[in-house]
Amino acid sequence: MTNNDIVQKLWNLCDVLRDDGINYSDYVTELVLLLFIKMVHENTEAGTLKKHPLPEGCRWTDINGKSGINLLNDYKRILLSLSTGKDGDGNLVHDDPLISAIYADAQTRLREPRHLEQMIKTLDQIDWFSAQKDGLGDLYEGLLEKNANETKSGAGQYFTPRALINTMVSCLKPQPGEHIQDPAAGTAGFLIAAHEYIKSQTDDLYELSDKDKTFQTTQAYVGIELVPGTRRLALMNCLLHGMEGDAEGVVHLGNALGQTGAGLEKADLILANPPFGTSKGGDASITRDDLTYKTSNKQLAFLQHIYRNLKPGGRAAVVLPDNVLFEAGVGTDVRRDLMNKCNLHTILRLPTGIFYAQGVKTNVLFFTKGSAANKNQEENCTEHVWVYDLRTNMPSFGKRTPFGDQHLNPFEAVYGESPNGDSQRKEGEYSFHSEDIELPEHSDENEGIDPRLAHSRWRSFSRQWIAEHKGDSLDISWLKDSDSVDAANLPEPSVLAGEAMGELVQALGELDALMRELGAEEEADGARVLLQEVMGEVK
Repeated sequence: MTNNDIVQKLWNLCDVLRDDGINYSDYVTELVLLLFIKMVHENTEAGTLKKHPLPEGCRWTDINGKSGINLLNDYKRILLSLSTGKDGDGNLVHDDPLISAIYADAQTRLREPRHLEQMIKTLDQIDWFSAQKDGLGDLYEGLLEKNANETKSGAGQYFTPRALINTMVSCLKPQPGEHIQDPAAGTAGFLIAAHEYIKSQTDDLYELSDKDKTFQTTQAYVGIELVPGTRRLALMNCLLHGMEGDAEGVVHLGNALGQTGAGLEKADLILANPPFGTSKGGDASITRDDLTYKTSNKQLAFLQHIYRNLKPGGRAAVVLPDNVLFEAGVGTDVRRDLMNKCNLHTILRLPTGIFYAQGVKTNVLFFTKGSAANKNQEENCTEHVWVYDLRTNMPSFGKRTPFGDQHLNPFEAVYGESPNGDSQRKEGEYSFHSEDIELPEHSDENEGIDPRLAHSRWRSFSRQWIAEHKGDSLDISWLKDSDSVDAANLPEPSVLAGEAMGELVQALGELDALMRELGAEEEADGARVLLQEVMGEVK
C-alpha cells in the first residue's frame, strides 16, 4: 500500500464524519486529533520517537478496542487532558507546553460512538509498516495536500505546491547550523522541506555532533502562524518529522506583522508564501513600528519584514503576487529599498492555476542581504536581475493538468549551484516551445536584443535598465501570450456592453427555468420582482 493509497483511505473517513453531521471545513481538524494519537503510537513502536510524547492514559492503547458510550467519553476525556494538562478532577496529567499547544481547545464534534469506533478500526487496518518506509510525517503532509486540493477556501486556498517548495529549498540550499524562518508558516511546509533537505545532506543528521543534532531539532527552525487551527496542524506536522522546536514548538502563534514578528531574531534563511490580499480594516493588523513604509498591503509589509530580518549575507525566497512587482507609491519605495539592501538576483514568473485562489498571478523573488563583495552593504546591492518566465504560453494548471517537478527542472538548471544566485549564468533557455512564441510588436525589453534571445525564457536586466525603462517596476515580460487580447482590435465599448448584457439576460432566463423545474416557483417569482425593481418595468 503506497502513501497515496493510505491518504485516500484516510480521506474516505470524511464520509464517516459527514454522517455524524460534521461540516466539510472541520473534516481535517477532527480527523487529525485522532490520527496524531495513532501516528505517535506507530512512531514510538517503530523507535522513530525515542520517548512517547503523550502522557499515560492519553494514548492509542487507551481507546483502541473500546466501544459504545464509554469509548466516546474516554476520547473526550483524553482531548480535555491533552488540552489543559489536567484530568476532570484537576489532577496534573502532563506539563508539556507543546502538547498543550497541539491540543489547545481540542474537542470532538462526534456524537455517535459507532462513528468513532469505525474510525479507530479503519486506522488500525492501515498498513503502517509500509507507511513507515516514507515516514509518517510525509503521510501527514499528503493528507494536508489532499485537503488543499479538495477545499476551495481557508488554508487550501493558498497551499504552496510541493514541487515549488522543493525547488525554492533546493535553490537556497539550507545548511546545518543556520537559523531558518517562515513568518507565514501555514502547516510548516517550507520549514519541514528545509529540515528534510539538511537531513539528506547529513545522512539523516548522523554526520552531525550531538550538540548540532539538538540544535537542528530544537532551535534551527521558527515559524509564525496567525490562525490557531492551522498552527495546530503545523505543530503536529513538525513533531512527526522530528522537529520539536522550543517551548512553544517550531511554529509560534502570533502575527508576524505585529510584535511577534518584531521580536524574532535575525535569520540566515527565510522561505515564505505570505497570505494574499490587503489587511482587513486597513492597516490595523500591521502594527510594526520598524517597517519604514507604512501600507495596508500585507505582501509589501511581509516583504519588508523578510529582507529586514535577514542577517547580513542571509538569503530568502518569497512567493508574491504580481501587484507587488508593479504597484506604485509605497510599492515602488519598497522595491527600491529591497534592491538597495539586497541583491535581488532572480525572479521566477509562475504560471497561473498552481494556487487554489484562481486567477492569482504569482512570482518567486530570490535575494541575498547585502552585496557579494560586502554583506553589510545597504546601498545599490542589486546590479542585475535575472528573470525566468514560466508563465507565458504555459497551460493553466489544476486538477486536470497537475503542476510538477518537470515544469521547474529547467529553471533549477539555469539558476545554478550557488544559493546566492551568483553562479556564472548565460541568457537563453527555450523549454516549453518558447521559440514558437510570438513577440510583441513594440517592447522595451526586446529593444536591440538578438531575435533568438528575445524568445528565451531566461533573461538578465541591469538595475540601471530597470530604473530607466520600468520606473523600478519589476513586472518584466517580453514574450507575447497567445491568449492575450490586443486592445487595439477590441470592439467599441457599447458593443462589448451589449454582448455582456445579452449573455446575462440569457443566463438569468436559464436560471429562472431551472428554479421552476426544481419546484422553487416562489423564489423565482421573488427574484423576478427584485430584478424589475432594480431595472424598472420593461415595456
